[in-house]
Amino acid sequence: MVTDNLLQIRSRIAAACERSGRPQESVRLIAVSKTKPSEMIREAYSAGQTEFGENKVQEMCAKAEELKDLSITWHLIGHLQKNKVRKAVAVAAMIHSVDTLELAAEIQKEAARINKIQDILLEVNVADEESKFGLRPDEVPAVVNTILDYPNIRLCGLMTVAPYTENPEENRVYFQQLKKLAVDIPSKNNDNVSVYGLSMGMSNDFEIAVEEGATMVRVGSLIFGERHYEDK
Repeated sequence: MVTDNLLQIRSRIAAACERSGRPQESVRLIAVSKTKPSEMIREAYSAGQTEFGENKVQEMCAKAEELKDLSITWHLIGHLQKNKVRKAVAVAAMIHSVDTLELAAEIQKEAARINKIQDILLEVNVADEESKFGLRPDEVPAVVNTILDYPNIRLCGLMTVAPYTENPEENRVYFQQLKKLAVDIPSKNNDNVSVYGLSMGMSNDFEIAVEEGATMVRVGSLIFGERHYEDK
């Protein structure tokens, strides 16, 4: 099941790239494996998937240990509390959900302690949903300016979690706004920063996100099936 689902998702990403005049290689598929057993991750890995996303630090660390025989790139995509930063930095290749300057400072401190350059994305609440974490768009430039001075953090771009909607077209405007924000930041803040990654789009709207410039899409249920939180 997982192998077939991955093939379908990759085919849909390729089609979305073709529609928007982009090479398929410009989009990284992050397979969101939260609440799913390691056996399913192994199947996906056997099908060529090497990048996986987890929402919770503890679950990411446990799976990383269980699957340490595989060359997996782990992405932390869920909300990160400051008291979990040490464990997150030890395992995550990229942290997608940096939503405050205080959190970034804690990541810098921990990354410096273990002599690591930590890749991060700034989470932006483009849709201004009260239930979501993330910086307001107008807060981003100042935070970027400060983070660029952190020697152990590599700022790789922006991330957003768009609203869940039955009609994914409704989220196109939010993806467009994140892309514009990413394009505007370098010219306003740092002449040496010209390329920003965009982590946007999930199972219900990833094709729209790709059409609007996503460089990473986070797809879970379409690969692994629906999640069963009651089992956790």
